[in-house]
Amino acid sequence: MAAARVVPSVPTFAVDQGFWYSIPPSQEPIVGVGTMVRVPLGGRKVRGYVVEIGRREPGRLRPIVAVSMESKTFDGTLLRSLTWAAHHYVAPVSVMLDRSAPPNLAKKANLAKASVGTASQPPEATFSGSRQHPLAAWAAAAAGGKRQPPVAYIARWWDMDWVPVLAGPSLRAGRSVLVIAGTGDEVDVLADAVRPWAAANLVVVTPDASDAETTAAWAAVQSGPRLIVGTPRVGSWLIDDLSVVIVVEEGRRAMKDRQTPTVAVRDLMRTRAAVGGHHLCFVGPTPSLETLAGGASIVHSGRRAWAPVEVVDRQAEPPIAGVIGQVAMSAIKAVAARGGRVFVFAHRRGYAPAARCERCRTLRRCPNCGSRPETSPVCPRCGAGLGPCLNCGHDRFVPLGAGVGRVVEELRRTLNDRVAQAPADVPIQVGSEADLAAQPRLDLAVAVDPDGLILGTHFRASEEALRVLARLAGKVEGRGARCLLQTSLPDHPVFLALNKGDPMPFLEAEREVRARFGFPPSGELVILEARGNLPDGSEVWVKDAAAGATVLGPAPRGAAGVRWLIQGTDLSKVRNQLRLLVQRWREAGVAVRVDVDPI
Repeated sequence: MAAARVVPSVPTFAVDQGFWYSIPPSQEPIVGVGTMVRVPLGGRKVRGYVVEIGRREPGRLRPIVAVSMESKTFDGTLLRSLTWAAHHYVAPVSVMLDRSAPPNLAKKANLAKASVGTASQPPEATFSGSRQHPLAAWAAAAAGGKRQPPVAYIARWWDMDWVPVLAGPSLRAGRSVLVIAGTGDEVDVLADAVRPWAAANLVVVTPDASDAETTAAWAAVQSGPRLIVGTPRVGSWLIDDLSVVIVVEEGRRAMKDRQTPTVAVRDLMRTRAAVGGHHLCFVGPTPSLETLAGGASIVHSGRRAWAPVEVVDRQAEPPIAGVIGQVAMSAIKAVAARGGRVFVFAHRRGYAPAARCERCRTLRRCPNCGSRPETSPVCPRCGAGLGPCLNCGHDRFVPLGAGVGRVVEELRRTLNDRVAQAPADVPIQVGSEADLAAQPRLDLAVAVDPDGLILGTHFRASEEALRVLARLAGKVEGRGARCLLQTSLPDHPVFLALNKGDPMPFLEAEREVRARFGFPPSGELVILEARGNLPDGSEVWVKDAAAGATVLGPAPRGAAGVRWLIQGTDLSKVRNQLRLLVQRWREAGVAVRVDVDPI
């Protein structure tokens, strides 16, 4: 008899393999891989996903109760990608399958409405002149179905000349294109740019959309050709005849989930491209080391990836009490006086302040590992004692780092109500990276303390600093516009790369450093966090699960938590063993977080 293997939508590893159910004759025409159904499980009825169709002997198989939604949530190729992600990120398979489904059930009326009319083809005039673009040949070949390697396009994505070049050929060929950006603000910026020529094809998915709106968008992308612009949530959706996927600034924190499963959209889309056959392009000024290691071809736009920067050496300036140096303050006043726009960048919450010697103004660094200086006596990265200033022996330090609130307060003493925290309708705004996307073109950008980024306690600190500061510099444009970076490390490789306007020499050197220490992308890392009353022997369980890898910890994590760091060249077997361990802990009432490939 006809039967289906169904993975119940229950967040536990215990149902990963699913269970076989018989398919009633009336349901046979509509039940297939990816169908959402309701099935009996224990004493209740739950939602589930069909992952296999087969024949089974009649007998004890319980029947599928109902078909919840006729439209498939995934096909065979997407199922393979989602299953890979479940194992890679140590998550139940059902959790990843849930990501392919809309928040509400898409009824026949929704699907019919989404399919009304035929999506128009963008006019050829829209793309006039684009044949000379560095990506033109790649996009044309991809639209024609000729297999193309992944490509990293080094450019200011907000110029958006690449959108019609990459999307146009596929849309005109009747195929779909997906663009993924990190935040709702960036999605809105991209959508506004393409709407004049792609309105009939355009589907926009933002984080603040209602469940009904998101469900309608989910239904629409199954009736292509479509140009879909959305946040990483759309990376798990089934899309009709998907040709090209474009990921904007794939290395940013916003492109990786913070909670389990900690999926990085870059790696999920790379897997989908390999399995499903669509084409993948990463766009942004600074590709990640993982993208370079993954074999993406590098294509330069032919212009600087960001505006020129001016490095202001704080050690060469007169001593002042505040966090804004003399050069930066003079520039802010001058631009404000002529009515220009200023953005002052301060670290987001979570970055500890940098500090410098009160006497000689040398930046404080750990004598053991060289990480970011702290005002505390112990290094937060390696635990070594920090001691006095390495340059002059003085034992008093002045904090440099400042949150947004402190910078606003300091600037208002001089500039009054012309200063506010972003977003605001004032000429001088102070904000963090999250505020950059909504900023228009700037006349002046100032980074208060980039040293705190560069010398962070994590191994990606320098790469992350380059990415953030390049985004800041990229917002500066126009005659006389400036980007100022206050630093006590003017010769640091990050600032040299920013001055040059090309990230590649720095990234290649950083990749060699990572390889020496076995850090990603040369090695793998997994963070395991547990909160609650761990069963006896848990520390031994962790070491057994991570046999063959390096295990650091347990270290305290908050009031009632512990944390382990697992490092190795290939942790695939470790991740399989962690599935068993995590399930055991959760059944004991312990809250567990697994961060695979941590940022």
